[in-house]
Amino acid sequence: MVVQQHRCGGGALAVCALAVAGVMAVTAGCSGGSGGGDDGRGDRLRAGEPGAGGPAETLRRAADVLVAAGSAETRTSMETAAGGTRVTIRGQGTYDFRSQLGRIRVALPKSAAGETGHRPITELLAPGALYMKNRGAGVPDEKWVRIDTTALEDGNLVTGGVTDPMAAAELLRGARGVTYAGKTELAGVTVHHYRGTADLGRAARAASKESRGALSAAAKGFTTDAVPFDAYLDEEGRLRKVRHRFRFASEGPAVAVVSTMLLYGFGVPVTVRLPEGADLYTGLIEQGRGGTGDR
Repeated sequence: MVVQQHRCGGGALAVCALAVAGVMAVTAGCSGGSGGGDDGRGDRLRAGEPGAGGPAETLRRAADVLVAAGSAETRTSMETAAGGTRVTIRGQGTYDFRSQLGRIRVALPKSAAGETGHRPITELLAPGALYMKNRGAGVPDEKWVRIDTTALEDGNLVTGGVTDPMAAAELLRGARGVTYAGKTELAGVTVHHYRGTADLGRAARAASKESRGALSAAAKGFTTDAVPFDAYLDEEGRLRKVRHRFRFASEGPAVAVVSTMLLYGFGVPVTVRLPEGADLYTGLIEQGRGGTGDR
């Protein structure tokens, strides 16, 4: 599998195609818990207090708090911008933070799909793997494509058009330079707003064993370890919203990618059945049909 993650000279549209794995030369056989500590629920974020250990430590515990919460519904958006072109991919689904399994339905904008009426892509998120259905580009509708996220240069932080919810939370384990921006309201819930930068290398070293491989790949593949973020935690210390800002060096205009994740409906039942061998596509993905910017 060949993925050009941080050198996508085609600009925003190329990255958007990339974000749904449209820029991969894939042979569908290329497939090959928490990070411990206090779950943080005892440190309620009251009256603007950032929690024990300061705001950075509060954010570093966010992934553990989500594991304790069990599961949640999620809405995601991924916006790319380059050369005056802006494209947004949106997703919605559920995620189990204990098993690190999720199911997301991803809607492609017309310009990214390269065709009218492209069906939403179903994505299954699992430790070390991304499964995609309705992939297009010659893949039969009933078949899944499996991608080894530890082999992706971005660790699937942007490739799937959705940042894995656990990876998004585990990125905060590398939080540094954090400032507390005060209280606000999000969908009727009081939340505490933090700003800072996530260090990819530090996050990878502190991540759970399930997330470590993908984050380690991202730490090696991105042009910089620093990922600016805005994070919003509720009174229980649960992550409700996080926005990460990634930036890619390119042969053409610089490409900015903003990934936003919302979490709500904590405790929702989540059922994910991973495809078996017979469900996986074993042929080549056609080039030029998954969007612009194919490599």
